[in-house]
Amino acid sequence: MARKPLALLVAGLLSVSAGLPAVAAPSAVVESAATAVPDIAYTRFTLSNGLTVVVHEDHKAPVVAVSIWYHVGSADEPKGKTGFAHLFEHLMFSGSENHKGTYFQPFELAGATDMNGTTWFDRTNYFETVPTTALDMALWMESDRMGHLLGAIGQKELDTQRGVVQNEKRQGENRPYGRVDQNILSNTFPGNHPYQHDTIGSMADLNAASLADVKQWFHDYYGAANTVLVLAGDITVAEAKAKAEKYFGDIPAGPAVPRQQAWITPLEKSTRGVQHDHVAQPRIYRTWVVPQLGTDDAILLDLASTVLGGGKTSRLYQRLVYQDKLVDDISASISPFALASQFQIQADVKDGVDPAKVEAVIQEELKRFLAEGPTADELERAKIGNRAGFVRGLEKVGGFGGKAVILAEGQVYRDDPGAYKKDLQRADAATAASVRAAAEKWLSKGDYLLTVLPAGPGFDPDAEEAKVVALPPATSRPEPKLPPKQEYVVGKSQVDRSKGVPEVTQFPDLSFPALERGKLKNGIEVILAQRHTIPVTHVQLMFNSGYAADQGRKLGTASFTTTLMNESTKDLDSVEVSKRKQRLGAITRVGCGLDSCSASLNALNEQLQPSLALFADIVRNPAFKAEDIERIRGQWLAGIAQEKTQPTALALRTLPPLIYGAHHAYGIPFTGSGTEEAIKAMQASDLTSFQRDWLRPDNLKILVAGDTTLQQIIPQLEAAFGDWTAPSTPVPKKNIATVAPQPKPRVFLINKPEAPQSLILAGLLAPSSKAPNELAIDVGNGAFGGSFTSRLNMNLREDKRWAYGAFSFMRDAIGQRPFLIYAPVQTDKTAESAQEVLKESKDVIGPRPLTTQEVDKIKDSNIRGLPGSFETSAEVLGALSEIVQFSRPDDYVQTLKARTQAVTQGDAQGALEEIIKPGAMTWVIVGDLKKIEQPVRALKLGEVQVIDGDGKPAK
Repeated sequence: MARKPLALLVAGLLSVSAGLPAVAAPSAVVESAATAVPDIAYTRFTLSNGLTVVVHEDHKAPVVAVSIWYHVGSADEPKGKTGFAHLFEHLMFSGSENHKGTYFQPFELAGATDMNGTTWFDRTNYFETVPTTALDMALWMESDRMGHLLGAIGQKELDTQRGVVQNEKRQGENRPYGRVDQNILSNTFPGNHPYQHDTIGSMADLNAASLADVKQWFHDYYGAANTVLVLAGDITVAEAKAKAEKYFGDIPAGPAVPRQQAWITPLEKSTRGVQHDHVAQPRIYRTWVVPQLGTDDAILLDLASTVLGGGKTSRLYQRLVYQDKLVDDISASISPFALASQFQIQADVKDGVDPAKVEAVIQEELKRFLAEGPTADELERAKIGNRAGFVRGLEKVGGFGGKAVILAEGQVYRDDPGAYKKDLQRADAATAASVRAAAEKWLSKGDYLLTVLPAGPGFDPDAEEAKVVALPPATSRPEPKLPPKQEYVVGKSQVDRSKGVPEVTQFPDLSFPALERGKLKNGIEVILAQRHTIPVTHVQLMFNSGYAADQGRKLGTASFTTTLMNESTKDLDSVEVSKRKQRLGAITRVGCGLDSCSASLNALNEQLQPSLALFADIVRNPAFKAEDIERIRGQWLAGIAQEKTQPTALALRTLPPLIYGAHHAYGIPFTGSGTEEAIKAMQASDLTSFQRDWLRPDNLKILVAGDTTLQQIIPQLEAAFGDWTAPSTPVPKKNIATVAPQPKPRVFLINKPEAPQSLILAGLLAPSSKAPNELAIDVGNGAFGGSFTSRLNMNLREDKRWAYGAFSFMRDAIGQRPFLIYAPVQTDKTAESAQEVLKESKDVIGPRPLTTQEVDKIKDSNIRGLPGSFETSAEVLGALSEIVQFSRPDDYVQTLKARTQAVTQGDAQGALEEIIKPGAMTWVIVGDLKKIEQPVRALKLGEVQVIDGDGKPAK
C-alpha cells in the first residue's frame, strides 16, 4: 500500500567498508531488445553495522535516487496486528527526534521528486530523488528516522496516522471491486500463511495498535542489518561509501530478523465464491497459488500469462472478446511475491451474459493451452515485449520503478542486486515446451473462482465481508529461519544532529535540450528535443482538436474516433496491428485530451523505420470497421457504466457542464467518454467525418524526443508522412467562449449507497494555461492546495484525520481552466469537511492571505525540482507538447527558474483572489445520502439539488 504523491492523485483524476568486500558489476551497456541482456552496473558493500549499500552511477542528470528497503512487510505481522507494517510506514513520515514535524518539508524545499513510501507483503520502502547537492540532507533525514525515531512518536502522531490509514482503507473500499483482494487472499492461502491478510489490514486491528506496538516493531525490524540502501544516479562509489558511513554507521544493527521461508500452497481442489458490490457489471477472478519470484516456473508462468491473457493478441482475448463476444475485457497475469505468487485470470462479463458461460469458455481455452502450449510466434512476441519494457525502464534512476528499484528488489529478496539479469536470461531461454510444462504443472491444480455481482437494494458491504470464511490453518508450515550469526560493530557518530537538518545552499542547474525545428515537404512542422540516454525514440503527432471538438457533434466523438484508430487499418485487422507492434517492441496510442488529440509512437531505434511505417498506417488509414465499432461500443458503454460507480469519475462527469454550461465546448464529461445516448448512436460516418475535419496534416505538428537528430529523423518522417495531403475543406473552429462566474454557490448531491467515504469536488474557473500569470497561479495553488504541506492537505489529512489526502488542482486548457478542490473524506465528517474547505477558501482570500514564507516554499520546491523533472525522454516530450499547445517560447523550460523566482507574494495572492470566489463555488458531493444529505443541507453552502450520474435531477 502506498501513500500516493500528488502527481499520481491528479493523474488518476483526469512505483570505505568495514564489512563484506565490495562486489563490482561490469560496466553498464544498454542493449536493444533483441540482443544481449541489458546490464545495470553496480557496486555493493556492507557497513560494519550490517547495512547493505548498493551504488549505481548514472551521470546523465544532476540527481540521485535514494531508496531504502527494510526487509519487513505485512507478511511479518502476528495475528491481531494486521495493517501494522503499513501503519508504521506512515509513522515514519511524522518526524524524528532531530526533525520535528512532517518529513516532507525539507524535501519540498530541496526540490525532491518521486518521493514516497510503500508497504507490501515482504518489504517496506522509502524513496526520493533529490538534486545531487541535496544528497546529504536526504541521507541525514533517512538516517535520523532510522536511528532516532521513537522519541518523536507519541499518542498524537499514532492517532493521526491511524486516522489517515483508515481513510486510505475507506478510499480503496469505496472503489468498485475494492473489497476483492482480501476475499481472494482468504480463500487461496491457509489461515497460518503470512499472505492470508492484505497489507492495509482490518479496522479493528488498526484501532488496537498501541504505542508499545510501535516501539516493539521499530526495535525488531528497523535495524541497520535488516536494511538495504540503494544510491543510483549522479554519485561515485567513493562518495557513496563515505556518506553511507557518515550518516548510517552509528546506527545499531538491530536483532537478527527471522526470515519467512517460501511456502507454496496450491489448493487441492477448485473452490468458488460470490461477492456483491456496487459495480456496473459482473467480474470473474480465477486465482492459482504458484511459485515465488526468482524461480524458473515463475518466469515461465509470466510468459504463459502474456500468451493467455496479455492483450488483444492473447488466446483468451481472441476467444472471449473477438470471437464469442462474451466479455468486455479479459486478462491474465502473475503477481510474484517472495514466499509464493498468484496467477490470475480476470474477466469483465458483458451485460446480459451468463457468467457460467464465460467460466466454461475460459476453462476450454485454458485446457487447450495446457495441452498445446504457446506457438513459437506467440512466445517470441511475449519475449520481445518483456525485454522492450525492461529497456524502457532503465531511463529512470528511481521512483516507483527505475534502476534503484530493480537493484533493491534483487538484493532484498535474493541477496543479488543483479538477479534481474538471471530472470531475463531464463526468459530468453524459455521454449514452448518449458512454458507449457510449467503451466500444466501449476494451472491444472486447484484454484479459487470469485464472481463479483452487482448488489441490489439494501446491500450491506460490511455484512457481506463478514460472510467470507477464510481457509483454516495448514497442519504444518515452514518455520522462519534466522540468518547466519554475524558480529556487527557500530561506528562512532560523525554527525552532530543537534544542529538539525543540513542546509541545502546550492542547487544544480537544469539541463534541458534546446529545441530544433524542421519541416516536411508538405509543410508539417517537426520539433525535436534530443535526449541520448537509451536507444528509444518518441514521436507524437499533435492535432488541435480534443474533447472540445465534440461541440456540435455527438458527445464522445473525439475519444471514440481516436480509440477506433487504435484498431484496424485498411489493410490490417486489429489483431494483426497488435501482433506487428509486439514483434517490433513498439508502443503506439491514439487518444484525446481536452484541447488536442495525439498519436504517439515509442519505438526502439533498431526498429524505428518499420515502426514508423506501421504508425503512419494506423494514423492515416483507419478502417473504422463495423465489427470493431460494435466491439468498442460495447466496451465503451460498459466503461461509462463503470464511471457511474466510481466517485471521482462521477464527479468529473457531472461537474464540468455545471460550471461551463451545457452548450460550452468544455461543458462535457471530463472523462471524454461522452454519453450512452451518443455512443449508442455513433456511426462510422461520424468517425470518418471527425478524422477528415480534425486529424489532418494541416492541423498537425510532429514532436520528437529521444535518441535521434534532426538530420536522422526528418527523412524517416518524410517517408511516413511527407506525401500526406490535406482535404480542401478548412479546419473547423472551436467555440471556447468566456464563461462568467456563477452568481451564487450551488450544491449537487449524488447518492452512492453504503459508501464508506464521500467525495467532495468543488469547482471554480481559472484563467487559461496561456495566461501571462500562469506561474503565479501555479505557485499560489501550490501553497493553498497543490502540495503535501499545503493548507488543505495539512488541515483535512494531518490535523483533522478525516481524509487520506485533500488537494486543489487545475486541468490545463486553452480556455478557462477548471479549478477543482478534491477531498475524499470519511462519511461521518462530510459536512464538517466541506465546512473546512469553505473556511480555507475564505481565509486565503480574506483574513489569512498567503505568507511570503508559504510562497517562497513553493517557489523553491518548483525551481529546485527542475533537474529531476526531465530525467526521461517521455518527460521531455511532455514539456515539449505543452510548449507547442500553449504557444510558449522554445526556451520556456530553460527560463522557468528566473521567471518563477520573479513571482512575488503579491503575484501569488492576486492569482488566488482572481480564482477563489466562495460565492461562486459549484459543489458536487458523492456519498451515502441517507447519512450525509441533512448535515450538508444544514451547512447552507448554497441551493442543494440531488442529481443522478448524468447530472439530471434524481428520481
